[in-house]
Amino acid sequence: MTASARLSRRGLGLVAASLAALVGLSACSSGQSPVTGGQDAGGKRTITDALGKQVEVPANPQRVLALSEQDLDAVLAMDVKPVGTVNGRGQKTPPRYLGDRLKDIKVVGDLSTPSMDKVVESTPDVILAGGVTDENVLNQLRQVAPTVVTFKLETDWKTAFRIEADALNKADKAKAVLADYDRKVQEVKGKLGPNANAEVSIVRWNPKGPGTMQTQQFASLVVADLGLRRPAAQQEPGFSHGSPLSLEALAKMDGDWLFLGTLTPDGEAVQAMEQARNMPAFQQLKAVRDNHLVAVDGSLWTSRGGPLGALAVVEDVSKAMAKS
Repeated sequence: MTASARLSRRGLGLVAASLAALVGLSACSSGQSPVTGGQDAGGKRTITDALGKQVEVPANPQRVLALSEQDLDAVLAMDVKPVGTVNGRGQKTPPRYLGDRLKDIKVVGDLSTPSMDKVVESTPDVILAGGVTDENVLNQLRQVAPTVVTFKLETDWKTAFRIEADALNKADKAKAVLADYDRKVQEVKGKLGPNANAEVSIVRWNPKGPGTMQTQQFASLVVADLGLRRPAAQQEPGFSHGSPLSLEALAKMDGDWLFLGTLTPDGEAVQAMEQARNMPAFQQLKAVRDNHLVAVDGSLWTSRGGPLGALAVVEDVSKAMAKS
């Protein structure tokens, strides 16, 4: 049975029961007629989400629930602390690169499978549900609060950020954040010197082997903004990573520079990568021989991200490749 099927089987009843309990408590404690947590005294706005759906949201949301790592990044970039979020893709925590910004943010489940009990308990007034396409899950979320699908698989991070900002009525803040990003990109481009236009390899090491990131994946778009190129063997279109390479095909992950990471900080992938790094085929890579191998946070470089992640990628490139 799929995760969405498990949610749909119990979720609607759980949502209804939990909402009823919360509304009853609110009425008893306030002495007023029951109201849901999603009501906002400041009025409402209608926006269009990534699916083309019209969604009525509070004019000034106060309790934002971010159900993807990209939504979480975007909300924090706009100086909003969400009431809850989910663990990062394939991880046991939200993305590591967000560091201290994660303090006091409750986790309501894993990516794509939030706990509906915890979603209800967080009493959001708007839910950002980037990447969620399962109608059973979306219908359950919509019973809790207005739900905005902020991106689809093929949506680039800047487009998603504008939708996330629209949902929070913070378009001006988003423009300022993107302008800061553009300034930082131009600053670092000007410092690359002989590394300008270099071929950059981006690789996630998985338990079954390394996979190169596809051309429209998050970090791939960021390095493209910096004017850097991907190697000829890494021109596969797509938004994630390619199939794992065999140890005999490691040359396909080579480049002038190699940015290499794992999605999690420990476990099978890390062990497999460390074993492979001692093999002759790995040691013979040009990037390794030139001391141009850069270990990076795979939760940042090889997953989805927003403006904070994009700036962190730019900073990693700057530290490794820019002239001092």
